[in-house]
Amino acid sequence: MAVICSSSDPQQLRALLTVLDPATIRGVISFGVAGGLDPSLKSGDVVVATEVTAGDDRWLAGFALNEELIANVALGRRRVIRGGLAGVEDVVVAQSGKAALRLETGAAAVDMESHIAAAYAAEAGLPFAALRVISDPASRALPALARSAIKPNGDNRSEEDPAWRGPQSADAARVGLDRNRFQSRAA
Repeated sequence: MAVICSSSDPQQLRALLTVLDPATIRGVISFGVAGGLDPSLKSGDVVVATEVTAGDDRWLAGFALNEELIANVALGRRRVIRGGLAGVEDVVVAQSGKAALRLETGAAAVDMESHIAAAYAAEAGLPFAALRVISDPASRALPALARSAIKPNGDNRSEEDPAWRGPQSADAARVGLDRNRFQSRAA
């Protein structure tokens, strides 16, 4: 099994996919985090894609692969919904941007990689599935600190990393994560 980490960088994912031989792959699964577009979704909810859209393009997710994914992934007590994903090239940060994208696409969530993985799978004639965990619900903007927490190679920034700005930032990130968990449970 090959796993590619693109760090939510569409250009990096496209470049990484060019070196894979599709003849050696049985299917493509896009997984990671997504921004919520559906107002009913909370942080931690899981979206299993029924389709992925990007602009005028649309890719259907393979039903059998989706069902296998749901059956074999230990999701604990997380809520799992099936819905569409909107693919974008840039982070949708603001609540207003999320609302506009929801209105335009009807998608449940937004991410920056699934549309690229879906296009690759379609071109190679491979089955495709996507599973995304909601990081920031539609009702909240993505905090700037969250956007800066990931290095270009996909690793988390450490407290020693100058770009992370030390322990105060790490503490703020932990508080933000705890706030998301608390508000998700309370709502």
